[in-house]
Amino acid sequence: MRNVLITGAAARLGRAIAEELHKDHRVVIHYRNSADAARALAKELNKLRPNSAVVLHSGLDSAEACSALARRAQEVWGGIDALVNNASAFHPTPVGKATEEDWDRLIDSNLKAPFFLSQALHESLSQRLGCIVNMADIHAERPMPEHSIYCTAKAGLVMLTKSLALELSPQVRVNAVAPGAILWPEQEATNEAKKVQITQRIPLARTGDPSDIAKTVRFLVCDAPYINGQVIAVDGGRNLNI
Repeated sequence: MRNVLITGAAARLGRAIAEELHKDHRVVIHYRNSADAARALAKELNKLRPNSAVVLHSGLDSAEACSALARRAQEVWGGIDALVNNASAFHPTPVGKATEEDWDRLIDSNLKAPFFLSQALHESLSQRLGCIVNMADIHAERPMPEHSIYCTAKAGLVMLTKSLALELSPQVRVNAVAPGAILWPEQEATNEAKKVQITQRIPLARTGDPSDIAKTVRFLVCDAPYINGQVIAVDGGRNLNI
């Protein structure tokens, strides 16, 4: 049985990914603030298959925290075969109002943590011929108004994906998934008119489902042995019409 660590796995896309990969993996569910949701998910998964899910807490705001999380994750079942860097802070940072705290929060979760977790798990992933999947964003290439720091962090994550894919080969594959309109942001009130406007610009004329992302992650982890250094947009074609 292979083991996967998924960051930010307690809710939303992370939860969907955990549920999908749990079909044939043991899952380490990382959380920062969502302790109750993480424990409830682990309980649910363990009912399906005993000793197949655990929860670990970490802030992911330093190299030391990432190394500690990686060490604890490996200790659970003796190693990690796949890492899914899903945890992500997201909020607007209009120029003139952005703070250094905003910079640190967005860069830490979206770029710094994926690098230091990948580094800390490099040996285990190499030994097991494992893989890394990073959660990018279609706005890594096409900026979103008033989200310059977030978009910069995701653009960095795309380059990190490609750089690690080159450096960690041939033992470790590294790819990314770039979601489009899947779930509306929790932190920001998106009015109905804005939702309609966004949906109308999607060639498939609808939003996606968390399962669309989860199944793509599963494909990259389980069924794509010759795919490396790629970013797969799962957005209904929205990147064609932003």
